[in-house]
Amino acid sequence: MFVKKDLIQVQDWINNSKNIIITAHKSPDGDSIGSSLALHYFLKNLGIESTVCHPDKMPYFLSWIEGTNDILTYEQNKEEVIDKMASADLIFCLDYNTPFRIGKMTQHLLDSTAKKVMIDHHQDPNTEFVDILFSDPKNSSTCQLIYEFIESLGQLEHIDNLVAVPMYTGIMTDTGSFRFPSTTAKTHNIVGHLINNGLNTSAIHENTFDTNSLSKLKLNGYAISEKLVIMPNEKVAYISLSSQELKDFNYTKGDTEGLVNRALGVNGIKMAAFFKEDDGYVKISFRGKGENHVNLLANENFEGGGHIYAAGGKFDGKLEDAIAKYVTVVEKYVK
Repeated sequence: MFVKKDLIQVQDWINNSKNIIITAHKSPDGDSIGSSLALHYFLKNLGIESTVCHPDKMPYFLSWIEGTNDILTYEQNKEEVIDKMASADLIFCLDYNTPFRIGKMTQHLLDSTAKKVMIDHHQDPNTEFVDILFSDPKNSSTCQLIYEFIESLGQLEHIDNLVAVPMYTGIMTDTGSFRFPSTTAKTHNIVGHLINNGLNTSAIHENTFDTNSLSKLKLNGYAISEKLVIMPNEKVAYISLSSQELKDFNYTKGDTEGLVNRALGVNGIKMAAFFKEDDGYVKISFRGKGENHVNLLANENFEGGGHIYAAGGKFDGKLEDAIAKYVTVVEKYVK
């Protein structure tokens, strides 16, 4: 995947760029945040400055990672992000396979004359908006790809703790703590190298998963006890939360992270979904296992896509209508 001539070209662009921008998808997660900061600090260790520009702010449970306060978001720093992208000479596109995944930043990305490099692991990458593509849909995470990118450049000695912490965080979260099928021997070898260099993995787990607010725990308890629906004939489960229910539990961005996996974890369930009502639309997360792939379901019915076992989508309309559509169509995607 990391073709030598492409690596040489990217290395040359890095060395000769004065304004490098690192972008990632909207609704950031551990992998998008982790890969952005890992690349940012790797470049810094080379003596090269870069700016991380994201569409919106991250969930609070990732804010402990060094450098998150320096990320510029279009949501909060619109004019600065526009200026940065307009003057960029190199833009890295991390953890997304189409420009529309960066929301309101899309047009600024497309209008930019900067060279563009995609490093991503989603299915069916759009190659038209980038100059060089490093894509591997079978890879565990974009963070693992960042490691392999650095490895292919022959510069592993530049991975210090500032690089390793976000890199491990992204690998850990995108593999479901190393339980998803995308976790390979290579994944574990990479983590082993990071640990041998002094990485404290238990602290990362604790900071990411063991800092829950009381309102989050109550919301999750309510969702599981009152809103979990099982469709036994189809071996499907789903959870839904209305905007009023979120308000009742003082919802903060990130509070529903992982709920869809709880639904998938019910014994016998092969496919699960989580519906969250927002302003005028419904955001949906899909999960599957075994032969039950959810990316096609998301793409064909809910304007979405993603990985075969983890995808997202949306529905323009009411929550109950989104659920009704899902219940109607899901049967043909379950094996």
